Amino acid sequence: MKQKPSLFIVGIHIKNRFKQVAKLQKIFTEFGCQIKTRLGLHRTSDDFCAADGLIILEMIGETAKISEFFEAVSSLQNIEIKKMTFKL
Repeated sequence: MKQKPSLFIVGIHIKNRFKQVAKLQKIFTEFGCQIKTRLGLHRTSDDFCAADGLIILEMIGETAKISEFFEAVSSLQNIEIKKMTFKL
């Protein structure tokens, strides 16, 4: 029997987004069907753009697929990832 999908809210703190952006974007593309909403946040002004940032994702899917996503993101350096899980 197929497992019911769950809804996940994922927070990703990137400590050096300039070094990790290409690798992280590749992972986002690979898991694009599971990502419903993506919001990127970083501090910025006219003369400053922070190297760190926060990405908030709304994801849907089976727990096993989301675990694959977590493993892929966790393999990158200087990244912290957290999630909330909601059963549908």
